[in-house]
Amino acid sequence: MSDVTRTAPASRRFMDRSIVQLTLARFRGFIREPEAVFWTFVFPILLAVGLGVAFRSRAPEKPHVGVIEAQSPLVDALKHDSSVVVDEMSDSSAARGLRTGKVAMLVRIKGPNQVEYVYDPARGESTPARLMVDRAIQRAAGREDRVTVVDRTVTERGSRYIDFVLPGLLGMNLMGSGIWGIGFAIVDQRAKKLLKRFMATPMSRSEYLVSFMLSRMLFLVLEVATLLGFGAIAFGVPVRGSIFTLALICLLAAFAFAGLGLLVASRARTTEGVQGLMNLVMLPMWIFSGVFFSSENFPAMVQPVIKLLPLTAVNDALRANMLEGASFAALTPEILVITGWLVVSFFVALKLFRWR
Repeated sequence: MSDVTRTAPASRRFMDRSIVQLTLARFRGFIREPEAVFWTFVFPILLAVGLGVAFRSRAPEKPHVGVIEAQSPLVDALKHDSSVVVDEMSDSSAARGLRTGKVAMLVRIKGPNQVEYVYDPARGESTPARLMVDRAIQRAAGREDRVTVVDRTVTERGSRYIDFVLPGLLGMNLMGSGIWGIGFAIVDQRAKKLLKRFMATPMSRSEYLVSFMLSRMLFLVLEVATLLGFGAIAFGVPVRGSIFTLALICLLAAFAFAGLGLLVASRARTTEGVQGLMNLVMLPMWIFSGVFFSSENFPAMVQPVIKLLPLTAVNDALRANMLEGASFAALTPEILVITGWLVVSFFVALKLFRWR
């Protein structure tokens, strides 16, 4: 047997052992840091609890309507309407109440058959308040409803705010743990001169970087199961799509954000420097990618750019799978965006990475 054939298997065995040991080292280092465990597992649950309670399904609050002091049967009818809260005010207090947002609109009786509504149509609660007030006053003046209306109320899981926000929290957590957890760890080792020691070993840059991506797989199951399990138990958040598709989305997302973490940390020399770079990468996605509110709220001209952000693709894919039961084929555009970021970020990081 030649020296070449003996060397190749030995080299492969070393590479296999090095990746396994590096991956286990990442795992041990993570679980020994209480802060990392808190931000990865506990914080998303606390955030879900806070948002789920604050924006729980409940009847809308009754708008406060300011009525400038007047004696009129129309005012009496408005006071007896159960859909609004009437506050009698003087001229000065009424103007101050409207300006400071204490009342949604003002009602001024100008005659037996004339009423003036004062409100700001740019305020979300003002226009509905105006419709409620006008309905009560017109009925008091003798208007009749000639069409019989029957109300049928339903409660549907998937339409609540917690159903919308939980996939966004999952996507945000995958991004944070991928970029922060990997990028900060690499730069911290570089700043402490630990990476220089790896230069003396046969380990390649690709093995070192792959070990970080593999370590994400060890936490991915716990990370996803913890948040989704809590959402299902505490709030009844549905998962209507395939569990396999959901797992694949999370796996690709974790690898894509891990690749971004590697890219951000490939040249940074100080922890302060990498923190600035990570915030520069993540802040636009926190704002534009639809974590806490729909990304469709932004103008149409910027939608193509927003759709290309990795967190937007992850959040859209998670929501489509969990809330709509979308199949893997239906998520092809989002999967392509996530995969594109995964491939490009990892290979660029591999090209730019420096031990020193």
